[in-house]
Amino acid sequence: MKLKGLFFIVIVSFLSCKEHAKKTPENSAQFQLMVLGAAQDGGYPQAGCQKQCCLRQYNGQSLASTPTCLALSDRTNNKVWFFECTPEYPKQWQYWKTQNHDSSKLHPNGFFLTHAHVGHYAGLIHLGREIMGTNHIPVFVLPKMFNYLSNNGPWSQLVALENITLNAMHADSSIQLNNQLGVTPFLVLHRDEYSETAGFKIRVNNKRILFIPDIDKWQKWDRDIKEEIANCDMAFLDATFFKNGELNRDMSEIPHPFVEESMRLFENLPLKHKKKIWFIHFNHTNPLLFDENAKNQVEKMGFHVAIMGDKFEF
Repeated sequence: MKLKGLFFIVIVSFLSCKEHAKKTPENSAQFQLMVLGAAQDGGYPQAGCQKQCCLRQYNGQSLASTPTCLALSDRTNNKVWFFECTPEYPKQWQYWKTQNHDSSKLHPNGFFLTHAHVGHYAGLIHLGREIMGTNHIPVFVLPKMFNYLSNNGPWSQLVALENITLNAMHADSSIQLNNQLGVTPFLVLHRDEYSETAGFKIRVNNKRILFIPDIDKWQKWDRDIKEEIANCDMAFLDATFFKNGELNRDMSEIPHPFVEESMRLFENLPLKHKKKIWFIHFNHTNPLLFDENAKNQVEKMGFHVAIMGDKFEF
């Protein structure tokens, strides 16, 4: 009888735990980071491309991706900030709302922009009076980007009509969103035709996330990228091109760290540091968008390939 009683208690306890697990909310963490796009500025497939890289997507052989964008959500306070405002902002905003079961929120609580290349800021146009007609949406930018948006149409109209409110950031100075969230911009070398280029260190409680979607070459930077990786918990890094010769043009005119170069640079890092790295910002020619062999090659070395819809809970 004692054994039967004990067996009954164990079964009841197991069922009770199982029932409790069912009732636990699927998204119980306070903070979430979501990848809303992983492609380069033109998205994937890219307009006008008739090569196999994009025809694969049209034929259903690979997944489409919008331009690179991250969303940082604070569920407790019902707030979300976008890192970049891409030309595909309407799709990305709707995707975030659907994934977070939030039909009431009208727009993000703010945008952090890296630079003035079209895939990183052109979505601001959707906030204007011709479309959403928003009111004082905070847009965080470095000083040259501040001046560019303030003094050049159509962006200056967004400022004049107070659809957006520009907030000037300063390199290596933190913006505190609340006690648990902070964002620190820093300068990286890139083709700065209209503005400087920023990367971001995002702090979520004690977690540190590095976001560098665009940079020329790691060795040109005045910081050691391997040290930066060691000092963070996740790193979303520029992977625009997989290798040299990927385009039928002089690729020195559009310098980025090739994925092959980055993997060689990082190959001797401890595995715990390699696992922090998420390659992102893929040009439509980059096989990481459509070739499982290339993706497997990267993942076998311990790295990750970011895809639209990736979620991280904190």
